[in-house]
Amino acid sequence: MIESKIRIGISSCLIGEKVRYDGAHKQHSYITGTLADYFEFQPLCPEVGIGLGVPRPAIHLLEKDGEVRCVDNKKPELDYTDQLKSYANQQGAAHDHLCGYILKKDSPSCGMERVKVHGDLMPVRKGVGVYAQQMMLNHPYLPVEEEGRLGDPKLRENFIQRVYVLNRWKNMLSKGLSLSKLTEFHARHKLILMSRGDYQALGRLLANADAEHLQHTANIYLNEMMQQLKNLATRKKHVNVLQHIQGYLKKELSKEDKKELCEIIGQYHAGLIPLIVPITLLKHHFRKCPDPYIDNSYYMFPYPQELQLINQL
Repeated sequence: MIESKIRIGISSCLIGEKVRYDGAHKQHSYITGTLADYFEFQPLCPEVGIGLGVPRPAIHLLEKDGEVRCVDNKKPELDYTDQLKSYANQQGAAHDHLCGYILKKDSPSCGMERVKVHGDLMPVRKGVGVYAQQMMLNHPYLPVEEEGRLGDPKLRENFIQRVYVLNRWKNMLSKGLSLSKLTEFHARHKLILMSRGDYQALGRLLANADAEHLQHTANIYLNEMMQQLKNLATRKKHVNVLQHIQGYLKKELSKEDKKELCEIIGQYHAGLIPLIVPITLLKHHFRKCPDPYIDNSYYMFPYPQELQLINQL
């Protein structure tokens, strides 16, 4: 059964809304097909939001005197930079309720990275969409991705996992913040963090926390955790986690089962099989030999299995 949908922001054109400068859309089949079953989209087009019509003259990023501005292609005196930044700030309260954001690549308003910046010479892909840049500055912990990069299995899995982590964080806060809840949250995500970043540093942060400064500690934890989760997990790091999990079965498994599990982990390390194979075998053993810590960990159940993201890692 699919859980309640998670709210994420999205560039309106990606779900089929005809809001582009030429009156067209850029509907993305993976987004409107697969992801729509799990995410509630909050569509937004900042160019329409600041009052530009459909259709409208195209805009681009222009570098002049060392500053990048968002201007009309043919009439650079028509500058929309400040309006787009202001619009991102106005949407701040709505963005607070999001668990992720999917942006339109190459857009001078929404592009996350490598947007063309025009100047005296050939355009250079070094810019960030003005609205996107301000939105990300205001919400540094928010998982953000471009629709073009979702075609990469590792980037897609990383983004969706971050969305689910942030959703669980928000659900935790909705029930009231406490040190015990923070500690439990960290424990349940420890193995995911082990595959991506420095879980020990986050653990030390919580170990030194006190009730008086708990909200401040939680804010630091959130930003550092989400920053660490941007790191793509490598096979080597996953192998370390798999072997760590295997240690919880050292007294329960027969010699034959231990040998098989080691071989499967080795095959994953060598790139011969996907991550789903050793994880499925581990799940099988823990069904027969339950462990409270592993049962509570999100590492082997990071998001709905129907998404099948782990099958390609």
